[in-house]
Amino acid sequence: MINSIDHIVLTIKDLNKTIDFYCNILGMKLDEFKVSYDSEIRKCLKFGNQKINLHEYDNLIKPGARVPKPGTGDICFISDIDVFVWKKKFLKNSINIEYGPIKQIGADGFLLSIYVRDPDQNLIEIANKIKS
Repeated sequence: MINSIDHIVLTIKDLNKTIDFYCNILGMKLDEFKVSYDSEIRKCLKFGNQKINLHEYDNLIKPGARVPKPGTGDICFISDIDVFVWKKKFLKNSINIEYGPIKQIGADGFLLSIYVRDPDQNLIEIANKIKS
């Protein structure tokens, strides 16, 4: 049985813009790592017990997605910070609010969610769990 997600991969166009958004706006931590089968240093974004591996579109890493394209992701992040605080932060940083805050259904119940786009136009949902 599958228990959890360890990491996901985003195919990106501009590493610096991606790092700025995910680290400086969302608060993730940049990390580097190597795998046993090549010597290339790879970059990832860490948060909680998960990570997002970054594959640059002009320097694709194998193994990888069959048709990797920037902007095809749709990710929901759970946050302890109120979505209305996120809304203020996004607006302060000139990040367009795509949708919300709105009540949605998540994996474990209801969420209050707000949607924005990252630099590659991936849809990013920031959500608070609604306590019943």
